Amino acid sequence: MSDKPHEVLEGIVERITYQSPETGYTVFKLQVPRAAELTTVVGELADLYVGESLQLSGLWLNHPKHGYQFKVQRYQKLLPATVIGLEKYLGSGLIKGVGPITAKRMVKTFGTDILKIIEEEPERLQEIPLIGAKKQALITQSWNEHKEIQNVMMFLQAHGVSTTFAVKIFKRYGNDAIRLVEANPYRLAEDIWGIGFKTADRLAQALGHALESPSRLRAGLVYTLQKSTEEGHVYLPQNELIQRATEILTVDAGLLPEAILALGRDDMVVLETDPNNPDVFLVALHQSEKRIVQRLKRLLETPVQKPHKTQVGPWLATYQQQQGMALSSEQEEAVRQATSRKVFILTGGPGTGKTTVSRSIIAWFTHIGKTVLLASPTGRAAKRLSEVTGEPAKTIHRLLEFDPRKMRFKRDETQPLEADVVLLDEVSMVDLVLFHQLLKAIPEQAHLILVGDSDQLPSVGPGAVLKHLLASERIPSVQLRQIFRQAEASLIIRNAHRLNQGIFPELLAPTPAHRDQDCFFIPLEEPEAMVETILDLVTRRLPKAGHTPEDIQVLCPMNRGLVGSQNLNQQLQAALNPLRGQAEMVRGARLLRVGDRVIQLRNNYDRDVFNGDMGILKAIDQEDQTFVVKYPEQEVVYDLSEQDELALAYALSVHKSQGSEYPVVILPVATQHYMMLQRNLLYTGMTRARKLLIWVGSKKALAIAVKNHRLRERYSHLRERLEETL
Repeated sequence: MSDKPHEVLEGIVERITYQSPETGYTVFKLQVPRAAELTTVVGELADLYVGESLQLSGLWLNHPKHGYQFKVQRYQKLLPATVIGLEKYLGSGLIKGVGPITAKRMVKTFGTDILKIIEEEPERLQEIPLIGAKKQALITQSWNEHKEIQNVMMFLQAHGVSTTFAVKIFKRYGNDAIRLVEANPYRLAEDIWGIGFKTADRLAQALGHALESPSRLRAGLVYTLQKSTEEGHVYLPQNELIQRATEILTVDAGLLPEAILALGRDDMVVLETDPNNPDVFLVALHQSEKRIVQRLKRLLETPVQKPHKTQVGPWLATYQQQQGMALSSEQEEAVRQATSRKVFILTGGPGTGKTTVSRSIIAWFTHIGKTVLLASPTGRAAKRLSEVTGEPAKTIHRLLEFDPRKMRFKRDETQPLEADVVLLDEVSMVDLVLFHQLLKAIPEQAHLILVGDSDQLPSVGPGAVLKHLLASERIPSVQLRQIFRQAEASLIIRNAHRLNQGIFPELLAPTPAHRDQDCFFIPLEEPEAMVETILDLVTRRLPKAGHTPEDIQVLCPMNRGLVGSQNLNQQLQAALNPLRGQAEMVRGARLLRVGDRVIQLRNNYDRDVFNGDMGILKAIDQEDQTFVVKYPEQEVVYDLSEQDELALAYALSVHKSQGSEYPVVILPVATQHYMMLQRNLLYTGMTRARKLLIWVGSKKALAIAVKNHRLRERYSHLRERLEETL
């Protein structure tokens, strides 16, 4: 209920407290002339800058917790008229090259005429101290871009769409943005990262596009297929595709079969098998699945070059003697198979010696003068592979040399890798598309050795490559089962194998009597207590025991909830990197500050950083509108508009941790996570710990995970294609 009548306010934006990137809902403080205190304003507004002048129309509300607030119904941006307003406006990050100090100089030189000078006589900006021709040109260009971006923002806002993406839309389409979006709003879902079908569809409806228009039906079907890849599916049976798409499109299901056929005629999808209920593939996934089989067939049919496997035995005996070790019989068999087969898979759980076998395989091929290349799916996994083998290793993306200008890998059939052997680790993480790209670059005479743990979580992307390669029984493989004595001393490893066999793990309390152990359980039922304990472990108890906060990684089964990664990240940020005057940047509810541990959320080929890369936010420059992240291999400079590509990484989902190891892992297990409590998820999380694992949570939640071995099958024909062709 409104306590005060409808009113019009004018004032200057003093501080932005919150803005949602999804809805545009904003909370900010407004400095109203002659008002003794700042006014709290709430409502859905386009992106604001501190210092902007606004005319607001709306109602006063009395919030039970926050008191009087002004609820905006309509608003208009005004050019600031006061010196203070202009300084805040120009120095807010609005214009590249202008920060608070430069803004003061600009207003001091030209007073309230500064905006007129920028607009009509930009060359006069060179009269301002420390602004030369180059900086003046940058300011002028940025101001003109800002005007165009504002047009895009207001256009989107007028049609009910959040304008958080306006900068990206403008950069993608330039001055044609409004014209292109009006003609086909669904292109946003394809062209702009972060904008999905639903956002584009809202805009299309606001622009008058019919619910049953062919372009909408086609876009909705493609979106449904793309969404299914997030569940790991390579295709959907047509009946399931129609069912899912009908819920999204809210149209009659009878309209969709013809739309699917039309997509097929336009080579947007491929329909396969049963004519009454065909399997519907996105073209790229269909090609990847078929060509994986073709490439493997070609590799397997190419003869192994001499020396023959009979020469491996004597060398292996000498090698073990030189290294002062003894391989088990299954490890020796794995080395023999890997060195005599063109394609070979090595699998096994923790402590079974996959690394030892990998080192032996590399040593043999190096001994006979072969060039060996090592790769892993992520930067962290590649770094670990290099550490344990003593040989250089790269991510698959860097191995294949992605060219951002042409948006493709340089290494393929026409320019294959210069290698006799390619060893790929953590294969369970590799999705169908990336595996296809790798196979394209493997020379036909080369050996391909795949190493992984088939009991871990499958890839985040589509397919279950390792699982289906093994299930086809067409690729030579050895599974290591024997746990070695040194490894068996680790309770982490013993519990991992117990969990994998469906046996409840051995739980020890972190007491002095168990100080020589590496796996502990802290029983708690309430999520609030779990959060409090995790914070205490990270900030006090573990550092007191000699573990630095940098050694500790919190891994969560889920992102949401009190003990989900999102809330824990906020809590850990406040505890480990509180605000001490360092620079910050805010996008909606996401706040990042200098010193934060961050993770890259998508492949950014222009910056040469990839999904899952972790680093430290080193600098934020509001004047140049850039920020810098230090990764283990490099420092990367981003544009401020790219900040939504990063997230805090004090706590990660278990999925995001795949392929990595951390000295210390804290793993909360709560019954609130029951949707995600699966055996392979918990197994993956606990095997990320190298020195110490601490479970925080309830025995009931652990029991749910141990019993839950029902894995949802992913729609893929890779296994069948392998069985039919090889």
